[in-house]
Amino acid sequence: MDRESGRALPPMLASVLGWLGEVAFLFRKEVLALFKDPANRIILFAPAFIQTLLFGYGAILDLQHVPYAVLDQSRGQAASELIARLDGTGVFTRQATLVSANQIAPLIDRQKVLMAVTIPADFDRKLASGGNGEVQVVFDGRNSTTAGAAASYVSAVVRALNASRSGGQGVAVVRRAWFNPNLESRWQIMPAMIATLSMLQTMLLAALSVAREREQGTFDQLLVTPMTPLQILVGKALPSIVVGLLQSTIVMLIVLLWFRIPMSGSPFLLYFGLLCFNIAAVGIGMTLSAFALNMQQAMLYSFVLIMPLTLLSGLLTPIRNMPLVLQYATYVNPLRFGVAIVRRVYLEGAGLGEIAINFVPLLAVAAVTLPLSAWLFRHRLS
Repeated sequence: MDRESGRALPPMLASVLGWLGEVAFLFRKEVLALFKDPANRIILFAPAFIQTLLFGYGAILDLQHVPYAVLDQSRGQAASELIARLDGTGVFTRQATLVSANQIAPLIDRQKVLMAVTIPADFDRKLASGGNGEVQVVFDGRNSTTAGAAASYVSAVVRALNASRSGGQGVAVVRRAWFNPNLESRWQIMPAMIATLSMLQTMLLAALSVAREREQGTFDQLLVTPMTPLQILVGKALPSIVVGLLQSTIVMLIVLLWFRIPMSGSPFLLYFGLLCFNIAAVGIGMTLSAFALNMQQAMLYSFVLIMPLTLLSGLLTPIRNMPLVLQYATYVNPLRFGVAIVRRVYLEGAGLGEIAINFVPLLAVAAVTLPLSAWLFRHRLS
């Protein structure tokens, strides 16, 4: 009935209005239920805010800082002009001025520089005689995206130098990419997936382990057994570690046999690195599981955390491009060091001494998260 005129509404209109009223009531009820819980309000807005900032600062594909070394055997005017143009771009930062070609390999192997520029002794003489002077640029191909972008920047600098010179003389760049000769992005991404996909599964399984027991009501039964919280923690952690190693094996076989990306390093060292990495990932997962009251919360916590860990791992974008605050934040991210270990062993063939520093953060994360999760278990039981 129309309240103003007192006349009855048409049946169809009344039915539609009634249906809309019921929908509006249900909508109001759901909105109130959704925003009543403070945790829901945080979950709805905080992840989107944080991940937007991380994408804006962490997922930077443009190169902003390219450390490089130069070996100038010519020491002529043209060579000095080329080096000055590289230094003047604001992108290239000279880390070392070399005196021998033997110094190039250690700098690239230790990732001190992204590229090394070698100017031969006859560079200026060839340009002065009307020929082309060749410059060799050696890139670190372990990150093909970064190396390809750096190569494009070098080409742009050389084109500008050639345009400024008269008489037809030109500078030609000879490129070489170590550890990834053709700068194929697959060589950069697929070995890193050995660690990345393993972490997704391992952390999720560990996060669900105790939460599942709580949701099914069997967690209290575990507590009345003679087992200590530490024993429960170890028993819950070991299956996740084994599953993570099995998944790493499956991914590695696909990378090796299907995509034909050759492995240069030791499989034993690779698995030792993956074991330490999975222990750190399980520590994070078990801590999440201790906080979560049910499986839904455990899954939500895991998925909220996985995106920042992936963005800050150096999987696709170089860590050196990130703001300094985010670069420091990556030191508590086990995925950063898991990816570094796999890439260096798989593509480069690095030995234990060359990658040993990557184990320190992994063991530190495990040493903090595993005791923390055990303490949380005891705390929740008391």
